[in-house]
Amino acid sequence: MPREKYRWTRGGKNKSGRGGELHVTCRNGKAKQQKEPGERGELRGNPRRWVVILNKFGHPETRGLENDVAVRDAKETRKMRRIVARRAKDCYHTLNSPSSSLFHRSLSSASSSSAVDSMGPPPKSAAALSVDSINPNVLKCEYAVRGEIVSIALRLQQELQEKPGSHPFDEILYCNIGNPQSLGQQPITFFREVLSLCDHPTILDRSETQGLFSSDSIERAWQILDQIPGRATGAYSHSQGIKGLRDTIAAGIAERDGFPADPSDIFLTDGASPAVHMMMQLLIRLDSDGILCPIPQYPLYSASIALHGGTLVPYYLDEAAGWGLEISDLKMQVEDARSKGITVRALVVINPGNPTGQVLAEDNQREIVDFCQEEGLVLLADEVYQENVYVPDKKFHSFKKISRSMGYGEKDISLVSFQSVSKGYYGECGKRGGYMEVTGFSPDIREQIYKLASVNLCSNISGQILASLVMSPPKVGDESYESYLAEKNGILSSLARRAKTLEDALNSLEGVTCNKAEGAMYLFPRILLSQKAIKAAEAAKTAPDAFYAKSLLHATGIVVVPGSGFGQVPGTWHFRTTILPQEDKIPAVVSRLTEFHQKFMDEFRD
Repeated sequence: MPREKYRWTRGGKNKSGRGGELHVTCRNGKAKQQKEPGERGELRGNPRRWVVILNKFGHPETRGLENDVAVRDAKETRKMRRIVARRAKDCYHTLNSPSSSLFHRSLSSASSSSAVDSMGPPPKSAAALSVDSINPNVLKCEYAVRGEIVSIALRLQQELQEKPGSHPFDEILYCNIGNPQSLGQQPITFFREVLSLCDHPTILDRSETQGLFSSDSIERAWQILDQIPGRATGAYSHSQGIKGLRDTIAAGIAERDGFPADPSDIFLTDGASPAVHMMMQLLIRLDSDGILCPIPQYPLYSASIALHGGTLVPYYLDEAAGWGLEISDLKMQVEDARSKGITVRALVVINPGNPTGQVLAEDNQREIVDFCQEEGLVLLADEVYQENVYVPDKKFHSFKKISRSMGYGEKDISLVSFQSVSKGYYGECGKRGGYMEVTGFSPDIREQIYKLASVNLCSNISGQILASLVMSPPKVGDESYESYLAEKNGILSSLARRAKTLEDALNSLEGVTCNKAEGAMYLFPRILLSQKAIKAAEAAKTAPDAFYAKSLLHATGIVVVPGSGFGQVPGTWHFRTTILPQEDKIPAVVSRLTEFHQKFMDEFRD
């Protein structure tokens, strides 16, 4: 039979100076209690007809009963016995089973004149957290490119694997995210050769390596390994990144811009996203701190601002003017935010644009730099698509190059530029490499940025190596140069053709308009939806463009992201699609999309 303890104290101690105990034991048809070691007494009655319950919160069989035991005078052992016995008998008639177990309880006595309530451990909960008890900023944070529609797509993909032919398509085409290699893009050979040699340096001394790897990839691997303490790519590095790799990146920036770059300004990160989060942590103090963001915008920015408790101050890109940025709108938004008590801290500019694909004109960039300098704003320049420019009349210029060419120096404007190995022609998303170049900040602020970087110890070494390779690829005369150039140009020219094909196809659809894709990896067409379609979306409790995107997915297997996830002018509807499916699959994408769209428009025609 089980033996349970019922603890009690008087002022924390009993006569012997210890907390007392009442042991209740069921044996041989009798219930016995022991107040202190060596002292026994009998609770009269048949234990088969009653059970002592010593749990204030209730056994499952007695939940809801007031079954705690109050002891007015802990010194009176007999009184305690009577109370326990009486309460046990009272409980008996409510029990389904006479064999219910006894429960351990703690009793405390504040004084001899006050009642002592039985106090025990709180009831066990199924989970330590609920949605209501977590950080509310997490609930506000949303990231559309991996939201509900992607979850549906994953479920459909599993259904296709388990039961082929269960849907009107045989594969899912993920056009929701800029993930080139997942859609068939091949990595740059030189980059991968160097990475392989760095991760397995013992093969550098083998004779057969000379026949398997290019001579310049072997030489570059040796150079990089010599910069890594212990030549260990599995070890932590300096929190800003390996010094020699930052030297290489700074030299690449200087060559690109025509202005010097300082390696101490470089912070290597796991892709550009952690760098963005780091700057939001630095800038946002209260919910009254605002960050100017373009609308439409990449949802990383709205998510990060929400996560760190700030306020997004929107400025709308002009769709009719090719998604142009108007300085007059920036000024109006800043004035409006300040009138509401918001302190605007920074301006985010994405160039080339995501999701809109525009490339800013140099004159427009100069206006932006002047605006930030005049307003005292930090300029956060998202430049991860700097290699993705597809039109001959546009060219990428970094904001650092623009500001320096205007005569602004370190003390004139605070500027952060983000770069990533995930985009461009390299598309190494899974390697998680990137950096931010931080200029125009005082030494004490730089120290705080370094502290934030240190909290994460360091970024991964493979990503650091890739970032240095991206900014210092093979040059004329290197063995790998011709093959590297062919791979690079092949990828970029194919992306340009795919962008043009999809742009033309979208513009041929009823009620769809799509601006020219000047750069990046996306198109952001506008859809004119009927009132019938909008009402159907309302009935489905979803945004109209999300309703369209879900319908497209279920009918064709094509995954796109609703424009509502990026922000848009109220009353307009869009979706974002990548241009990344391989060129031989683009005709099938166009065919599926065209057929679906016509049926959708016919079904929901007013």
